Amino acid sequence: MTVFFVLLAAAALAAWWHVRRQRAEDAAQHGRDLAALKEKHAGTLEFQQRRMETLLDSMLDGLIVLDATGRIALANHAAEMLFGFSRQMIGGSLLEAVRHHEVAALAARLNTEQAILDHELLLEGSPPRVLQVNAIALHDAAGTGTGAMLVFHDLTRLRELEGARQEFVANVSHELRTPLSLIKSAAETLIDGTKTDPVALDRLLQIIDRHADRLTLLIDDLLLLAKLDSERLVLHRQPAPLRAAAQEVFEDLAPRARAREVRLDNSIPDGLLASADPDRLRQVLSNLVDNGIKYGRAGGVLTVTASPLTGGRIEVCVRDDGPGIPREALARVFERFYRVDKARSREQGGTGLGLAIVKHAVQAHGGEVRVESEPGQGAAFYFTLPAV
Repeated sequence: MTVFFVLLAAAALAAWWHVRRQRAEDAAQHGRDLAALKEKHAGTLEFQQRRMETLLDSMLDGLIVLDATGRIALANHAAEMLFGFSRQMIGGSLLEAVRHHEVAALAARLNTEQAILDHELLLEGSPPRVLQVNAIALHDAAGTGTGAMLVFHDLTRLRELEGARQEFVANVSHELRTPLSLIKSAAETLIDGTKTDPVALDRLLQIIDRHADRLTLLIDDLLLLAKLDSERLVLHRQPAPLRAAAQEVFEDLAPRARAREVRLDNSIPDGLLASADPDRLRQVLSNLVDNGIKYGRAGGVLTVTASPLTGGRIEVCVRDDGPGIPREALARVFERFYRVDKARSREQGGTGLGLAIVKHAVQAHGGEVRVESEPGQGAAFYFTLPAV
């Protein structure tokens, strides 16, 4: 009997030990499973956070999210670039990060307003920027305020384009008004009876004819620029001999050159071929040579040269020995209707679109255009074209 109880106790002890070991193993496995689950969850959270940061940083608009205390909880790369702060500022106050009292005031308004839409903000700097701000107050399910979100859209380029459009319309209107008023004045004079005077009749008809041509040239240039802007102009590229193209332009403009006693020097080597549309090439050369004749030195020399560059390109230069271009005007000479000397430009004629056409026609070929000038030392206009 004693042996039986001993055996029973031993069995019970073994069973207890087995259960305890099993529980220990189960606890250890549970701990391992829990650790693995935590690690997986942490990895998922890190992945989701990186994914969210990548998505936010891919936004073109700046984004700043504030917590309930008004401190920065989140900001994307665009916001950092706009205001010049780093992610080390996250957790700090909005004013410390953006250093702009108007932005801080907008955020403060969200304590009493649900949203602020289409607010324009000027950021001083070099260059200054115009921002459109849209801000909204954030709340939880119970309606308790949890912070705010501010989105900043950069309107600078749009405002620049609007300004350029307004200036363009004003310039076109001015350029159209002058010849139209002269044509109308001449026509009214004829209607009033001057047509009976042969001398006056001839003079007035010449005015009408000259300014009708001026209108036609302006409209043609505007249509060409519109095609170049929209990339609707089809280029008929072919091997174009540069020396021959320059010589044709010289022959066309020879009467103007003689009138100002300007000598035209074609120094382009034989055999240089560009891959270009011959008509557009002559147009580029014609505009540059015509400018050189008009604004260069009377009795001076205008020279056209060309040389091959690395990378399969050719650079052409049209150089005059006139008074040159002021430094402050160099960056603007290829703008539409921009005139260095407005009075002299209108006296010389032209539409004010010649250099803009040069720029766009060269760029349509994949080339670049630039100007170099020193006051009193003439001006040199360079453009590149692909070589054959």
